[in-house]
Amino acid sequence: MIFLFKYNAGEAPSAPVSDDVNGNGVFFASQVIQNACATQAILSILMNCPDTVALGDTLSNLKGFTEDFDADLKGMAIGNSETIRDAHNSFARPEPIVAENSAPSKDDEAFHFVAYVPVNGRLFELDGLKRGPIDHGEIGDTSTWLDKVCPVIRARIEKYAASEIRFNLMALVRNKKDVLLEKIANAQRANQSTDELQNHLANETECQQTWRDENIRRRHNYIPFMFNALTVLAEQNKLDALLEKTKR
Repeated sequence: MIFLFKYNAGEAPSAPVSDDVNGNGVFFASQVIQNACATQAILSILMNCPDTVALGDTLSNLKGFTEDFDADLKGMAIGNSETIRDAHNSFARPEPIVAENSAPSKDDEAFHFVAYVPVNGRLFELDGLKRGPIDHGEIGDTSTWLDKVCPVIRARIEKYAASEIRFNLMALVRNKKDVLLEKIANAQRANQSTDELQNHLANETECQQTWRDENIRRRHNYIPFMFNALTVLAEQNKLDALLEKTKR
């Protein structure tokens, strides 16, 4: 699980912070790169997934290489990975116009991403701005680790409920198309109907295409288009009329 919340500097953790970073079996890296907490939260989950989850060459090599590193060195290794850096920057929003006085003010709001993962029967909160993983205790004899993490996140939300309502809770899951394709293949081998699964697959394919288009639009730099559109409207003496219409 990934939890997004408004960041308050100096806020005390809600559970003990483990100083034995490498001894508890948790991959924990300090966040040494500014504005990278979302990528760091995703990596915190992936690096602590069971061996049944294939990480690929880049993350597998990084995990093995940094196994005995402390949290700061792990964070630096993540920041120095060209593949991870390129993937992170590929989602950056273009900022072609920067104000001269663009330094952040004290009133600017900052939001932060943290990860919650089950490791060796215990629930950990991984916040790269803390000195180590936050140990929320044994998961215990429950049907799923979500029975342990939900009250922890709910308590955190309620703590700020009087002054803040901007939260987001996300889950890192397997690609739903892959899951549906496997179910369809299994159903076909068993001579079962796949109509419902095919409908779900079509909906998921359309949904992922929509996400792809939205990300392309979000990352595209529309400033040159707008400048040229305004120039053409001005040359055709249409800009003043449109401006007055907009004012009305």
